[in-house]
Amino acid sequence: MRISSLKAAAAAALMTVSLAAPGLAQAEEKKTHSFQMATGWAGGPLMDIGAQAFADKVKELSDGRITIEVFPAGTLGPGLKVSETVKNGVAQFGHTWAGYDWGADPTAVLFGGYAGSFDTERMLHWLYRAGGAELQAEWRMDKFDLVSMPLFIRTAEVFLHSRKSVKTLEDLQGLKLRTAGAWLDISRGMGAAPVTMPGGDVYTALERGAIDATEWGTLWENIAPGFHRVTKYVIIPGIHQPTAPFELVINKDAWAELSEGDQQIVREAAFLTTMNSWLTIGQEDAKALEFFREQGNEVVELDPEVQYAAHEAGIAWADGIAADNEWFKRVLDDQKAFAKLWSGANRYRTVQVRGE
Repeated sequence: MRISSLKAAAAAALMTVSLAAPGLAQAEEKKTHSFQMATGWAGGPLMDIGAQAFADKVKELSDGRITIEVFPAGTLGPGLKVSETVKNGVAQFGHTWAGYDWGADPTAVLFGGYAGSFDTERMLHWLYRAGGAELQAEWRMDKFDLVSMPLFIRTAEVFLHSRKSVKTLEDLQGLKLRTAGAWLDISRGMGAAPVTMPGGDVYTALERGAIDATEWGTLWENIAPGFHRVTKYVIIPGIHQPTAPFELVINKDAWAELSEGDQQIVREAAFLTTMNSWLTIGQEDAKALEFFREQGNEVVELDPEVQYAAHEAGIAWADGIAADNEWFKRVLDDQKAFAKLWSGANRYRTVQVRGE
């Protein structure tokens, strides 16, 4: 009787497990997701090795379970208002430059780069190893109710593609230039006449003479929009933008739909895309200077005094904003502490060679 009872109990247990198994298997099955991404770009490297490359990497890492359809600027919302498009749920993901939101909170430019920023190598270390990305995520959620992380980063930009030669502080006076973020205020203080507009409008404005000059991206990135065809001068280096990190913003409800494992896939894809963008742009920039010369452009290097003045103006601007903005001060103080830690880095990281 005892053996029979045990057999009966085992059979009943097996029956229960068998009946429950389909439900358990379904619960454990990984979900599929389909999202849309708004961007601030009409095309070019920001799209190709930025937004689209990220979407492709997410699909790859998730074995095709998570797909993100990428849309150019203006399709789902204005190119300068990607964060708003995502917050409102028109798109679940967005690729933008944080500095576009400087009007809502100037802290944005500290995460997007400005005239007082350190270089890209230091920015990457600050973001990924010194808590910068965590600060950025906290700030975005607090001020904009969005999930945020770095996605794509540039080396120093071209200062200007210009119809006029710009080399000295005198040359900057009254210059009508297209820009964005903090450089609108800083360059105005240095005597320029800045305006802002989406990247897709810049070529026509240059061609028609509505503006004298524009900043946009790095040497290589600026080949795609063709600014060299309607300007004669390439002005370097990018005193307004020693580095330019870009940003992935995600609607918090869409983020909550993802499991912890899938959230980690998104983070990993963003990190890999960011590092790849830096490496690719660095290599292609090295080739691009000669391209512009071959196209008949004249490459002009700004006088050292202009470079010093821009950096100092950027620092002064930031210190002024920090006096009245708690978030700005918190991030700026953190960046200053990092800069102090790295202040001697050039002595042990850079070997001087003749002819450089």
